[in-house]
Amino acid sequence: MTTLPRKQGGAAILTAMLTVVLVASLAASALWQQWRGIEIESAERSRTQSSWILTGALDWARLILREDARKGGADHLAEPWAVPLAQARLSTFLAADRSDALAADASQEAFLSGEIHDLQSRLNVTNLVLEGKIHEPTALAFQRLFKILNLPERELTQLAEQLVLALGKPSDPTPLSNAPLVPQTIDQLTWVGLSSRSLAVLRPFITLLPVRTPVNLNTAPVEVVYACVPTFELADAHRLVTRRSEAHFVSLADAAKASGQPGAPLSDALQSINSRYFEIHGNLQIELTTVQEKSMVQRDGLDVKTLLRTRGVFNTSPLQ
Repeated sequence: MTTLPRKQGGAAILTAMLTVVLVASLAASALWQQWRGIEIESAERSRTQSSWILTGALDWARLILREDARKGGADHLAEPWAVPLAQARLSTFLAADRSDALAADASQEAFLSGEIHDLQSRLNVTNLVLEGKIHEPTALAFQRLFKILNLPERELTQLAEQLVLALGKPSDPTPLSNAPLVPQTIDQLTWVGLSSRSLAVLRPFITLLPVRTPVNLNTAPVEVVYACVPTFELADAHRLVTRRSEAHFVSLADAAKASGQPGAPLSDALQSINSRYFEIHGNLQIELTTVQEKSMVQRDGLDVKTLLRTRGVFNTSPLQ
């Protein structure tokens, strides 16, 4: 019987061990690549489904606003559009007939929530400039808002001056070479004088709309009501907000009476009881993916059109 030399036997064992390690590594790599591909495909599928569902939710919100316009009257916080949708399983919105078991099962891990905000419940930054000049009544309203929020007035001064430069004069078709870019969103107001801290404080109270708009006294918070009426004290604004919770205003005269100042200088150019611009927030969670969307819409009669949509996708998958 022939036996292998000890050195050859050791080499054979070592080669066999290396082969086993190599095969195991290749198998593990293949499995990981397959798992990664499945996770990526699942995430992409969830994002696509989220896009479809949020588009449907936006259309539903637009329908609510359209039906509200069909009824007519003032816009106020007791209307259906102002009631937020708390987080709920998507299966809640399926038809009562549950014969489609697959659709019901697929929606068990999908959660939808949302709300509609009246953008005319806030001070409109666009109102600061009129025909190439600072609009003094609007500047006064912003000064009062900055004061009650303890924000530096120098930032407001810089904001107004930069907006005048950015928008230019209607009679001058050639903009200045050093003029700042015209901001299109609230976040871009940091380009024209606001600090990030001031913007964070102001965000619930200001908006940036494509045209000049009055403040809706039926929906505005106390701070905005106080700011937009120069003769109001803070107590008057609180009184107005308390009274409107009992019954909304059907005219500006009703609002003035509710504030305790029947002769308050309210005008259609600066105050209103109706709104045309709204912001729709949608939030959808499917498995590990959460999609948040904001849409600005304009309502003219029964026509509700989307002006701007922004979306953020957040993934809690281990791949992230």
